[in-house]
Amino acid sequence: MSDTTQIFEIYIKAPPQKIWDAITSPEWTAKYGYQARAEYDLRPGGVARHHATAEMVQMGLPEVIIDGEVLEADPPRRLVNTYRWLFSEENKAEGFTRITWEITLTSAGFCKLTVTHDVAGAPLMASAIRGDFSEQGGGGWTWILSDLKSLLETGATLRA
Repeated sequence: MSDTTQIFEIYIKAPPQKIWDAITSPEWTAKYGYQARAEYDLRPGGVARHHATAEMVQMGLPEVIIDGEVLEADPPRRLVNTYRWLFSEENKAEGFTRITWEITLTSAGFCKLTVTHDVAGAPLMASAIRGDFSEQGGGGWTWILSDLKSLLETGATLRA
């Protein structure tokens, strides 16, 4: 991993469509990770945003905590979108980064999910997304993807 491109891979025993739905559907994204409901208009130029939970809003975060634009959508295989944190003015000033989600069905019947996050020019985000899990918040992509895997394979998140 570099400071500008970070790659995260995880194997999930679930079909590609179920993983796709878990990434792009607000009903699913509200169940794992930070539980922020995602909203994707799955066409080039479509909106990509995440909405704060009630607890996040009570802590002073805005209603929309992440915004971006869909650049490419090839369900259930590939999604590319821009991604910008709106947690603070400092985060917002880093501008948009780029995330590529790739779902590959293996010959063994499970899937490989690869998340490539281009964080060039966003050092705050680069540091945070590779962080370890913390009870105070944080955990980066490794924790989010592990929670997603747990939910899809067992029906329960890591905190359940």
